[in-house]
Amino acid sequence: MLQAPARQFRIIGALMRREMSTRFGREGLGFAWVIGEPLLFCFGVLLLWSAIKPEYEHGIRIGPFIMTGYMCLLLYRHMISFSVGALSGNVGLLHHRQIRTLHIFLARNLLEFLGGTAAFIIVYIVLLALGQVELPHNWLLLYAGWFTTAWVGFGIGLAFAGLSSRFDIMERLVPVLTYSMIPISGAFFMLHWIPQQFREVLLWFPFPHGIEMVRDGVFGHIAPTYYNASYAWFMGTVMQVFGLLLLAGAKNRVDLE
Repeated sequence: MLQAPARQFRIIGALMRREMSTRFGREGLGFAWVIGEPLLFCFGVLLLWSAIKPEYEHGIRIGPFIMTGYMCLLLYRHMISFSVGALSGNVGLLHHRQIRTLHIFLARNLLEFLGGTAAFIIVYIVLLALGQVELPHNWLLLYAGWFTTAWVGFGIGLAFAGLSSRFDIMERLVPVLTYSMIPISGAFFMLHWIPQQFREVLLWFPFPHGIEMVRDGVFGHIAPTYYNASYAWFMGTVMQVFGLLLLAGAKNRVDLE
């Protein structure tokens, strides 16, 4: 009975190695670029905001505030963008009997999750060494928020990928939709800072919940936070099921070609 899960892990691991090879080449830094891309983006935004913003924003230091929001936003965007092109870029693999559509998406998203997590840890360590941030107030809440962010990002990625498999125009709309996430994600503001009526509207979206959880885990009672983890996981699951249903039909069309 243990052979089946082990085989699935081997397939996903092989697809991850193939993804790294095709995306970054067999020579050079390889997986380091998976970490380096979000790392460079985050440090760039940190330097920019540090230059134009005061040291504290609503009693919170700007460095850790941007780190907690922007790293979550990058995780969302990377998981979505690399999910949309996953099927079209790996059509040939679906003709192998052991490989399923879900394997491809799991491999891509797990790769982005590991890279984003490593980048988050590195940025945190750097800010900790510079005295910009303290150790997390609640480690478990920080982990839960980060995994919630990834779960929702995986769901959105699958839903957009499924829609893209049915409607060609979605590939052009996805970049616009991911940018439209920025003002409703809570990456560059906290829900406590906005009026209650707008806060209640934003909480209908699943994006801010994971980010608020991460910030609650890092800052603790310094900054009031608003989130519902169960709702975020429920919405992530619904989007995953929706995306997988659409992708199952896409796989059948590919097999018939």
